Amino acid sequence: MSFLTAGKPEVRAWTIKKGTKAPEAAGKIHSDIQRGFIRAEIVSYDDLIKEGSMNAVKEKGLLRSEGKEYIMQDRRYSIV
Repeated sequence: MSFLTAGKPEVRAWTIKKGTKAPEAAGKIHSDIQRGFIRAEIVSYDDLIKEGSMNAVKEKGLLRSEGKEYIMQDRRYSIV
């Protein structure tokens, strides 16, 4: 499965196995992120597309903060 990250200047998809917890997913981006993982901000891809921006998602309360035990879900956009 894939999860997405975005920042300036790119959006990127990362491939992980189903059942991967957030810290291990963060490690796909960089090992330092996995070691220092505290939480990930999560929004569903469908909500992001529907609302059109991260600001709109935040205003509607659709952005969640998930900790180390969170199991990554397909079609979710993550900021770690």
